[in-house]
Amino acid sequence: MAVKAVIWDFGGVITSSPFEAFNRYEAEKGLPHNLFRTVNSTNPDSNAWALFERNEIDGAGFDAMFLEESTALGHPVRGAEVLGLLSGDVRPAMVAALKACKQQFKVGCITNNVQTGHGAGMAGTSDKAAQVAGVMELFDAVIESSKAGIRKPDPRIYHMMCELLSVEPADCIYLDDLGINCKPAAALGMTAIKVTGQDQALADLAKATGLTFGA
Repeated sequence: MAVKAVIWDFGGVITSSPFEAFNRYEAEKGLPHNLFRTVNSTNPDSNAWALFERNEIDGAGFDAMFLEESTALGHPVRGAEVLGLLSGDVRPAMVAALKACKQQFKVGCITNNVQTGHGAGMAGTSDKAAQVAGVMELFDAVIESSKAGIRKPDPRIYHMMCELLSVEPADCIYLDDLGINCKPAAALGMTAIKVTGQDQALADLAKATGLTFGA
């Protein structure tokens, strides 16, 4: 494989996973473990998350719809509570790896997000917002679901990135913390890396690119 581009998810890859914050909240509130993950994976093309990330509903609509969906599972939680948990911490080692890749390859970012912030890396403070903005500026191309009107795992969004970077899918490495988003990338011919942790991601990326990254 001749690598020409490395394409990154943002939340859960460049930043810590929002699911970590979700699980902490669930434990604190006495809710079932992975309740939010269950809500998010139920009717994944038409639920509150899907509509919000395609910018088809606003924050108030998400707040009410998520409440309906969680209530249907027996544990009512307002969507506004969930949005407050989306601010992940930037992982310096992953940013360093991104910079190293940028010296050798084209780099892009595909993020499912909402209009109030950059995906799962939504900034909760002005300092964090500036940090996230600085990372986003490193990419040669960025596709945000809320602006594109489509979201992962729709195969079209991966094709869009390839067109922006002027590369073929087979020339790309793709990193995402969700297997459901890695599958279409792999089906298109990309080398997909499912990120389960920082050390694992750096090791797999080093193997795929031939570069060396620090932990």
